[in-house]
Amino acid sequence: MKSIHVLDSHTGGEPTRLVLAGGPDLGTGPLTERVARFRRHFDAYRSAIVNEPRGSDTVVGALLVPPHRAGCDLGVIYFNNVGPLGMCGHGTIGLVASLAHLGRLPPGQVTIDTSVGAVSATLHNNGAVSVDNVPSWRQAHAVTLQVPGHGDVRGDVAWGGNWFFLVETHPFRLELAALEALTDFTWRVRQSANTQGFPEVDHVELFGPPAQPGADSRNFVLCPGKAYDRSPCGTGTSAKLACLAANGTLPAGAPWIQESVIGSRFSAHFRWHDQTKGQVIPTITGTAHVCAESTLLLDERDPFCWGIPP
Repeated sequence: MKSIHVLDSHTGGEPTRLVLAGGPDLGTGPLTERVARFRRHFDAYRSAIVNEPRGSDTVVGALLVPPHRAGCDLGVIYFNNVGPLGMCGHGTIGLVASLAHLGRLPPGQVTIDTSVGAVSATLHNNGAVSVDNVPSWRQAHAVTLQVPGHGDVRGDVAWGGNWFFLVETHPFRLELAALEALTDFTWRVRQSANTQGFPEVDHVELFGPPAQPGADSRNFVLCPGKAYDRSPCGTGTSAKLACLAANGTLPAGAPWIQESVIGSRFSAHFRWHDQTKGQVIPTITGTAHVCAESTLLLDERDPFCWGIPP
């Protein structure tokens, strides 16, 4: 019987499952190569860790690995119910908070190797975590998609560590009472984006007015495996900042408060990385809470030992 030691946290309501021991040995080399090895040879581990019956569609896994890039203190591979992810903002906040909980990380800065680049994170004395993400940018502006059942839908395509289609104008209220309709609409938008010139898009983000004072915007984010993000989404907020920077509507250093569909918040700002290319470095700040420590048992006599695919 195999065992996997994990520590669970949530960041603004969105869970992260940190694999501390018992995960697959992916060897050495760049994280892009190890992610490919993980996908090709060890996908059953991914499913066993995050899918039912041990997990759920919302769980994001974080596999600690030795870093490859010079200057990085640790490496991490993120994954969800359908496969590996590039960056994960809420997951990085959860990772840092979890390592702090274990006494492995004091307040201060840590540099983390991911498959899409190095990011730095700062653990503050009050427990909050700020993540300086990978360079983010808007790839396409005011793209019109033909979405079945909804006609023309216009939005931007942007990179924030994952690829997003961001929509401002839509007929929906961003609240949990509309969850079924929001999920159906954003799933159709993603499929339309994939077939109409943007096959790389795997997240869809809707925006609307905030529900509480002090926030700038409320969002609903559909993740690659069709689960919605309970947090305001770190890579989605990064993509949003890239679009605001490209529009010239948010200056460098100015604060942006992003509210999730359940009311949790990230505070954010950006600095220019390469203004001529429209690339920014977003900084996302949030708080994670450790909520469970457990050992997952993998008994191959169990017909669902390696998880139930979504």
